Amino acid sequence: MKTQWIVIANAASARLFRRESARAPLTPIAVLAHERSRLHGRALERDRPGSQSSDHGRGLSTFEPRTDVRRKERTSFAREIAEKLAEGLKADAFTSLTLIAAAPFMGELRAELSGAVAARVQATLTSDLTHVGLAELGGRVPVAWPAQR
Repeated sequence: MKTQWIVIANAASARLFRRESARAPLTPIAVLAHERSRLHGRALERDRPGSQSSDHGRGLSTFEPRTDVRRKERTSFAREIAEKLAEGLKADAFTSLTLIAAAPFMGELRAELSGAVAARVQATLTSDLTHVGLAELGGRVPVAWPAQR
């Protein structure tokens, strides 16, 4: 039996659904939340902004590139979703995958997918549908059914 999984996500929450056929309704599988993504960047940082230790030695100073703490949190959540999808694929729970994610988060999610999971992606939609109810989702989720293998 061909089963499609649908991931609807943004940087702070994700919902996974299953569809057994092109006309079947969406069945919820899991809800994932990443509360740290909702925090303000200053709440995530350990150091005060702009503070830096000084080296009074003779030689060149080296500086590490600035890392955005909010991006780190988005990447961490994308990795968590990707691991959940890899577990589902390993358990042979789906044959195709549809990704629907907010614009800034879609690239990070795609980057974290394993090669095997990425090969199952049939459709992507860049949109934030995390706030849409289950009754309305059925009409807004694209039906991208896998071809016969």
